Amino acid sequence: MEALIEDDCFAIRQAARYVSQLYDRHLANAGLTITQFSLLGRLKRMGPMTMKQLAEVMRMQRTTLVRTIQPLRRNGLVSSEALGADARALSIALTAAGEERLMAGRQHWHAAQAEFEHRFGEQRAAALRSELFDMTKDPI
Repeated sequence: MEALIEDDCFAIRQAARYVSQLYDRHLANAGLTITQFSLLGRLKRMGPMTMKQLAEVMRMQRTTLVRTIQPLRRNGLVSSEALGADARALSIALTAAGEERLMAGRQHWHAAQAEFEHRFGEQRAAALRSELFDMTKDPI
């Protein structure tokens, strides 16, 4: 048990699960998970991307990305189009329905953000966010 207290990876993953559950609880009101919401937001900001590009910017493994995208495609929130002759090279784009769902999710995301910052403290949350973004700037 003592090793877990000093295990940075375990502590980060435990915190990530806790925070993800908080955001998922709020975003469920819009029919999204936090991962789906983040993915839709990234497509809105950056435009269509290949699966490879999207996996890289989201820092996700492609298999995890595929599992995240499947229900979004099924529900018409994103579209996919083969690029050229290679049907495996897909371009993923936000649809009008996806943009509407993203907008509907914003109020729930703001509620989750407010709850987290209330529990953790606004300054601590800002400092943590900065540290975490610094950590993920370059691959390890």
